[in-house]
Amino acid sequence: MTSLYKILLVFGLIITVTACKKGDSPMMKTSVGSTSSDLDSIASNYYEEYLKFYPLEATSQGDERYNDLLPNNLSSDFIKKEIAFYNSVQNQLKSVDYNSLDDSHKVIFDVLEYTLIDKQERYAYHPEYIPFTQFDGLPLTFPMLGSGSGIQPFKTEKDYDNWLKRIDEFPIWMDSAIENFRLGIKNNVVLPKSLVIKMIPQMKAEEITTFEIEKNIFYGPIKNLPKDFKPVTTNKYAKLYQDAIKNKLIPAYLKMADFLEKEYLPKSRATDGYGALPNGNNIYAYYVKSWTTTDKTPDEIHKTGLVEVERIRSEMEKVKVQIGFKGSLEEFLNYVKTDPKAMPFKTSQKVLGAFQSILDKITPKLNTMFNVTPKTPFEIRQTEKYREASASAEYIQGSPDGKRPGIFYTPIPDPEKFNVTSGMESLFLHEAIPGHHYQISLQQENLNLPKFMRFGWIGAYGEGWALYCESLGPEFGLYTDPYQKMGSLSDEMLRAVRLVIDTGIHTGQMSREEAIKYFLSNVAYDEAGATAEVERYMALPGQALSYKTGAMKIRELRNKYQNELGKKFNLASFHDEVLSQGCLPLEVLERKMNLWAKGVK
Repeated sequence: MTSLYKILLVFGLIITVTACKKGDSPMMKTSVGSTSSDLDSIASNYYEEYLKFYPLEATSQGDERYNDLLPNNLSSDFIKKEIAFYNSVQNQLKSVDYNSLDDSHKVIFDVLEYTLIDKQERYAYHPEYIPFTQFDGLPLTFPMLGSGSGIQPFKTEKDYDNWLKRIDEFPIWMDSAIENFRLGIKNNVVLPKSLVIKMIPQMKAEEITTFEIEKNIFYGPIKNLPKDFKPVTTNKYAKLYQDAIKNKLIPAYLKMADFLEKEYLPKSRATDGYGALPNGNNIYAYYVKSWTTTDKTPDEIHKTGLVEVERIRSEMEKVKVQIGFKGSLEEFLNYVKTDPKAMPFKTSQKVLGAFQSILDKITPKLNTMFNVTPKTPFEIRQTEKYREASASAEYIQGSPDGKRPGIFYTPIPDPEKFNVTSGMESLFLHEAIPGHHYQISLQQENLNLPKFMRFGWIGAYGEGWALYCESLGPEFGLYTDPYQKMGSLSDEMLRAVRLVIDTGIHTGQMSREEAIKYFLSNVAYDEAGATAEVERYMALPGQALSYKTGAMKIRELRNKYQNELGKKFNLASFHDEVLSQGCLPLEVLERKMNLWAKGVK
């Protein structure tokens, strides 16, 4: 499940990290006499400069200094400057004496070095040839930012002026995207036809392109103008926003739709995976390494997925027997989609109340599993109507100052069809507490971390933690109802089939149609849901591997230390240590946890 926070991080190419091998000594030769304060300074300066390259990151953190900026990160000039910047920071790290650092600063060094290497390596594979997809990218996040209910603030005249400046830059970005798509055509690096077909209506969406300004999503800030604005100010911004929507935003989206439909679609490819592209196997291998932060090959991950799918199927068979269903597992998966017992709700309030009851049930046991908990407030909300039809349940992080709470959003387009076997208790543990809310909030609140780590995101760790939290359900007293148990198994199965399908599609072992069929034979989704999932994997190669890879590593470490430490093992202390320095590459996490275990002994 993807929040705007994570979409922005993916779009900004932030902190996906390679798992380069590192022993006790650094990869680079060092000079003597540098201190941890030197590293702190390098890390601090790195992030300050980084935010100028990607100011949407600053906006997402409540840092308002760059709220008027929207750099064209698709231009060749921007990319050259960005790569040179990463290289310069990497050179600065050579002055740091790694062996003289304390353990926490060694982690900081490792994460920064991994980040820089990964960011530079990524550009070797020309991600700019595919500026956005049907699943993520600026054209999809821009309406959320400009709706007036997203992370872009609209409280003062300066806020309203800032957004107008970002609007001015948006058509420039869209024109560069068209040019880069053309470069992709020239170099035979294009999207699959099945994805492009989905992108065209997105660019023509009624709420984005309607000239009935009152109904346009970008007019939201004007419909909710601050009450202290004077009438002359209100009229000024109403006119400015109407002009910007009519003359800049709508034309930019319609121009992109026309390009995709008439020029790009005919040149798009009939194949589905990255392996079909020039140098595609190497590109996919990079994304696998980057998203999993391991050296596992696509083949190894594929085999792990097949084993996990069979294990979870056997658990589902037990639930099928418990419910008393007599048919095959595939028939059972179809049956629970319409079983009235799996859909007990009549109103949206009942659904929200059920999520609140999950929180109430687990709250007393949180103290036995965590010594350190977030200060950031937390809320459960129904997804707004304007985006509910196409939204997934998600977590939107709070602001570090606590002014904006962390919010668990759940779409409830029809409460009577809200099916708990699609995951409810497990969903809450993953997206909310103790999953993303605990991990992201504790990371942001940790002032001892450099900002690039406080606000960074590494999928294998972040999604791995959230999926690991789903496995805590029995310890919280959840999953006792067979339908909720089936929901938890369905969620786990979803992450297991991703290992099979992502690797299968991108290495050419599976077609889109075969992947959809495989998905439906193991997960209780309808065909539209299964298709959207498979096409997501096609658009974001390797990303879907991060969940299960990370969760299995955290569970592996827990089991290892429970066996080694015996009565000295304390679950709360283990969880605290896992979360104590935010998102880490899995190899760095393991090294850090091994040091923790030695200290416990």
